[in-house]
Formats: sequence, C-alpha cells, structure tokens
Amino acid sequence: MRATNALVSLLSLVSLGTSLPSRSSHVLHEKRSLPLRGWQQSNRVDREAIVPIRIGLTQNNLEHGYAHLMDVSHPNSPNFGKHWTAAQVHNAFAPSIHAVQTVRDWLLESGVPRHSIISYENKGWLALNIPTWQAEEIFRTQYYEYLHSSSGRLQIGSDEYSLPAHIRGHVDYITPGVKLSAPLKRNKVRRSPTSRKHHKPGPIKKQPVFGHYKMPTAALELPLDLQTCGVNITPTCLKALYQIPAATRQDDVNQLGLYESGDKYSQEDLNKFFANFAPNVPQGTAPLLDSVDGGTAPVSPNSSFNTGESDIDMDIGFSLIYPQTITLYQVDDDIEVFEDGGFNTFLDALDGSYCNYTAFNITGNTPGIDPVYPDPAPGGYKGPLQCGAYQPTRVISVSYGASEFDAPANYTRRQCNEFLKLGLQGITFVWASGDYGVASFPGDDGDLGCLGDNQTIYNPSFPTCPYVTNVGATRLYDNQTVNDPESALQANLGPGAELFASAGGFANYFPVPDYQTDAVATYFANHDPGLPYYIANDDATNIGEGGGIYNRAGRGFPDVSANGAELLASNDLQILHFYGTSLAAPIWGSIITLINEERTAAGKGPVGFLNPTLYANPGVFNDIKNGSNPGCNSQGFSAVEGWDPITGLGTPQYPKLLDLFLSLP
Repeated sequence: MRATNALVSLLSLVSLGTSLPSRSSHVLHEKRSLPLRGWQQSNRVDREAIVPIRIGLTQNNLEHGYAHLMDVSHPNSPNFGKHWTAAQVHNAFAPSIHAVQTVRDWLLESGVPRHSIISYENKGWLALNIPTWQAEEIFRTQYYEYLHSSSGRLQIGSDEYSLPAHIRGHVDYITPGVKLSAPLKRNKVRRSPTSRKHHKPGPIKKQPVFGHYKMPTAALELPLDLQTCGVNITPTCLKALYQIPAATRQDDVNQLGLYESGDKYSQEDLNKFFANFAPNVPQGTAPLLDSVDGGTAPVSPNSSFNTGESDIDMDIGFSLIYPQTITLYQVDDDIEVFEDGGFNTFLDALDGSYCNYTAFNITGNTPGIDPVYPDPAPGGYKGPLQCGAYQPTRVISVSYGASEFDAPANYTRRQCNEFLKLGLQGITFVWASGDYGVASFPGDDGDLGCLGDNQTIYNPSFPTCPYVTNVGATRLYDNQTVNDPESALQANLGPGAELFASAGGFANYFPVPDYQTDAVATYFANHDPGLPYYIANDDATNIGEGGGIYNRAGRGFPDVSANGAELLASNDLQILHFYGTSLAAPIWGSIITLINEERTAAGKGPVGFLNPTLYANPGVFNDIKNGSNPGCNSQGFSAVEGWDPITGLGTPQYPKLLDLFLSLP
C-alpha cells in the first residue's frame, strides 16, 4: 500500500476550514543541504491525506542556557556543583506564553480549526492533523514520499519549508519536514578473527604468551598479569595504565548508567569474563534493569541480539567499580529499535519535560521517524511511551551513535539542548566518538560514510553536541607495555574495517564552545593539518563549500580518550579481542563514578558536566602524540602535543583527576 493511501486510511478525515493562510512574508526555515543517500524521492503525497504535523516551539531563555551551565560547571565559578532541580530547569526554559499564543493565532488565521490545535502539557509542542494541501499552503512546501533503497521503508517529508517572519523565531522545527529517519547504529565493538596469527585469544591466566608473540624485554620486569598488556588488555591492564585503584565503595546514589539499544547482554558471557579477568566480581553479578519502552535483557549467549556491545560495557564497568552497581537502560522493543531515529525515547524516559506524551495520546515523536508507542506491530510493546519514568543516574555512558548529518540541524540542536538541561541537573554523559576516523560508518550517508558527491567531505559522528564528554580511543602496540605512551587507535580489522580508527574532527552543526576555544586555537596555531576547509553557516547548508572537507569553525571532538584495543572478553562464550571507542566510553564512565563516590563520601555533590573543568586542567591527562584517523580518501588528523581532533586532551590520570575534583566545592 502506498503511503498516500495508508495515511488516508489510518487517519480519518476531519472537517477543516478552507480559508487560506494570510500572505504575510514567509522566509526559509529549514532546507536540506545535501541529498539523502539511500532515500529516493517518489510521489507527491495525496493532497487529501491527513498529515500529523508537530511544531517544536523554541524554548525560552535558551540563549542563557550555556551561561547557566558554565555557572555550575566551571571550576572557577562560585556556584560550581550547585546543580538545578528538574523543576527549576523546566520552568527556566519552557516556551513563553506569548510564543505559544503567537503560533496558535497564526495557525487559526491560516484556517486550522481551533479544536485541531493541541498543546502539549510541557508547552513545548503544538500538534495538528491537517490535509496535505493545507500543510503545503501553510508551510510553503511540497510533501513527497521517500523510499529507502535497502529496507523499503516509506516515509514522507519535504526538502524545505518556510514560515512567516514573525513566526520563525518561535519555532525550532516542524515534522514531518526536512527530518526523515536517521539510522541509529552502534559505534561498533569490533572482534578480531579467532585465527589471528600472532596472538590468538586464550585463557590469559594460564597462558599469558600466545603463539609467536615476542614479549618486549621491558615486560619481563612487570608482574605476570601485566606482561602481555600490549596484546591482551584486561581490567588489570586498564588499572595500571590509568592508576585506577581497586574499588571499595557502594552507595545508593552513584550507580553507573549504561545505555543499550538493539544489543543485549548475556549473563553467561559476563560470568565467563568475571571468572577469567575480573575475579573481584562475583558470579551472577548483573545490572539493575530500567526498561525503556519495552526493552528487555538478558538473552542467551547465542542470541542474535548478543553481539558484544552490552557485554563489553558491563565487563568494563563492573570490573572497575564493583561493589558499586550498574543501571542498564535497555531502550526500545525488539521491533522499533531498528527504526529509531535518535535518542528521543531514551531522553523522554529520563526527563518528563522533554517527553511529548499527553493525555490526548499524541506524541511529538514523528511516526516513521522516531519509535511510536504503543507499538502496533505483532510482539511490540503495547504500553504508552514512557515519560519521566526514571531518575537518571549521575553518570551515563553511551556507545551508540550515527552521523551528525543524519538529522537536520534544528532537530539535532534541540536534542543537544536536552543534554544541557541534564548537565544543569548534575548528570554526566560520556559518549563514544565513533570508529571510522573522519568518516561515519560505511553506508551512512555514503558508501564510505562520507559526504559529498565524491565522498571526500568529512562526516562528523553525533553526538558532536558540546554538552557531552566525547571519548576517543587509544591503543598499545605489540612491542609496548603499560609503561609506554599509547597511540591513537588505528587497526586493520578486515573487510569493511580496514581503517578502523578513533573518530574525531569538527562539527558542522555546533561552533567551538567557549571552554574549548583556547585548545582549538592552539591546535591550529601549532599543528595546522593543512587540509582544505570551509566555515559552516548557521544552518550548515554550505557543507563542502569551496572544496573544503571539514568545518574549520566547528566544535572539536573528542574531548578525551582511553584504551580501545585488544580487550579480552567473552561473547557467545568465546574469548575474543575487542576494539572501539565503545570500550573507551565506559572506562571514563567508571572513572567518574569512582570520583563521584569519593565526593559523596566527602559530603559533596556529583561533578556534573565535565568539560569546562577538564579543559581548564590539561595536566591531569596523559598526552597522546602518535597516530592518525584517516578516512574519506584522506589522511585525516594526527595526534599531536596538546588537544587534537583524534584523542582530545588525552587519557586519564586517575589520581590527578581525583585530587582536582575533590578540591572543588
């Protein structure tokens, strides 16, 4: 069935006024800057089909949001650590009554019946179901069907739309519009082949040296459990690299939060990891499950949902923070998880003010773009979209992402502002930067994961949002020990991952934040990469202008890094090597959890948003100066002295980090 017919049959026609919108001056609000790869524009949507329009209203006082966040996050602020309550955040940023009324009045003048305009309880959205012809008139656009070339999914949207000049300042974005489905994909943990020639994984405690591996002379002077860290990373190696002490604390406020979606852990795999590499963690240790919109776990080791991501996150987390517990946010049911257009359902569950579910059973998450609950599919989650269901943990580690370009700038910025609000409440987000150098994963926006007709423009991996701590990956090489400096992660892991490298670069949607200005300026002054660049405009519609391949004025990422190579772990009951920034994010999540525990014991609150403190204190890092992250048929960026767009400020020195954060209020 074509979408035009489906829309007519699924959404009953309503009696609508036919007056045309007033001819006030319209201006362009959103426009797609590059064609959507993988999507084919098809037929015009039937003019009588009912389109579920959702208008995201501009939140109030957002221009002051950054200053508010710096006030509670910068180490020099007298208000450091004085985080806001959720109610304070909501009241500070809710759209003004004037904005809501102005947009409502315009819709009424445009012929939309009063009873068809529904305001959400949080005042952040207006909803209206109107025929295509009227939506096209009001927004000066044309709606088309879009067919996905591989999945066959059919959605509707437009290439651009306009709003009256007096309305534009009150509206963030409108769906359906420029935004179409964004393929969410894990920043994948990669497993090395079991036939690897030089150091095939095995029971390290009994057989620390494998095959033809030649142990470096310096390793012989180390304790037995540290001698092979160059080829087999274990929790013991991680603790030695970053001087992380054995964990001893457990309290009720500092659980580590892990986001998982589309991958599920196996308890049997966790038990095997604990037995082999983390004997401090008892058999059967499992996370507390916070199920978001039908998310379930665990599964059997041989389940198609057990691909390693969840196993690895929990292996690292438990091994570094036990006896502290882990909260697992298992997001989306087994059907919608593959249709997810972003992190909206997760954020809905954490913050009721972000959620768009109301008593009218209408959600601002766009059908066909974001998961919809109750899920009508057989076996889908039949409960309502969860709204403000869970209190977020103080630290949340996420190892999933997609191209920044997968969603329009306004949609992405609105989501980024939610991270700002959570940061105001003292929540720390650490997020894996991605694994394909200056590209997104292959097939995302292009065969190489790059932008432009020739696949030469760098494709930043979301979240490039400046309100999360973005984590890159490092590695040791075979001839090194834990006493040697690490390098930026780069490895040839076989077909499809020949250039598996820590992602880094510069955002198109976000400018350099103030806390990063000096670090980025120093990088360009001392280590200019010599690559052609452009300066992205506010709407990022000029990507690649003048032959440039990256945005010179963009927020740099990652912020920090940690080891992401050669981790020994169990998946499907096999001991394998794992690689990726997916390993680095939970290392940082664990470290900040340990620091929060010490602050709690000292009568202090959580550290909250990390970046201002980290950039003001680069001496708490191991500077990484070797390696690069090629992609998009170019050399990419190189690791250099100081901050760089591949390893950030560097890897952690736990004792210095602890002293720093304990010295703050």
